[in-house]
Amino acid sequence: MAFTRSTGKHRAPSRMSRRSAHAAGAAALATSGVIGTFTSPAFAADAERASFEDAGVKQAIAGYDLADQVEDQAAAQELAAEVAERQAMAEMAAERQAEARLEAAREAEERAFREAERKRLDSFQSPVAGSYVSTSYRSGGSLWSSGSHSGVDFHAPYGSSVVSVGRGTVVEAGWGGAYGNNVVIRMHDGTYTQYGHLASIGVSVGQEVMPGQQIGVSGSTGNSTGPHLHFEARTTAEYGSDIDPVSYLRARGVNV
Repeated sequence: MAFTRSTGKHRAPSRMSRRSAHAAGAAALATSGVIGTFTSPAFAADAERASFEDAGVKQAIAGYDLADQVEDQAAAQELAAEVAERQAMAEMAAERQAEARLEAAREAEERAFREAERKRLDSFQSPVAGSYVSTSYRSGGSLWSSGSHSGVDFHAPYGSSVVSVGRGTVVEAGWGGAYGNNVVIRMHDGTYTQYGHLASIGVSVGQEVMPGQQIGVSGSTGNSTGPHLHFEARTTAEYGSDIDPVSYLRARGVNV
């Protein structure tokens, strides 16, 4: 990159040009002095004056040389200062760019974290880890007052952890008649899930629950022939609004 002086700053003639001019002047003075020795009767006085004038010329040339050196040094310092200023500006620009990249990376990381957390909170899972459906939906028999099974039964030995299948709010937690100890949760998508025959309950009405959060342990309370989890999916909190629990969970990414 070329550096130029500000408009209006013009250097004096070069050192060589000034020296040539000064030397020419000195030569002229010397010549005048010599000519004077042939034309003036006062030769000694002219010679002395010529010697004095020659010394003055040399002193003047030496003075100009010193002025040149001072000016060149000042120009070098000015150039060095300009280079240093430009370097400092470049370093500041690089620092700003680095900070901008770091900020962009932090924002991207935060967005990724928020998205992952949103997906986690909106996810669904099985109410009993590693379990399977032991009695299917709408199975018939005298065990159910309506004549058919309003939910599904998950195999769950006594005391197995029962968790909320997703994010929601507890709307019922207590005795549920034939369901024994049961919990009903209004899910974040507006549907409802029910968990029956629990040995004990670990949540209360109004409590917010997250996917996979334990809400109780399995048992055989109410109308039950042995420990298991009765699970229902509903469109409302009320009995009779049940929908197929397996289809409900599979539609939300749960493999049961």
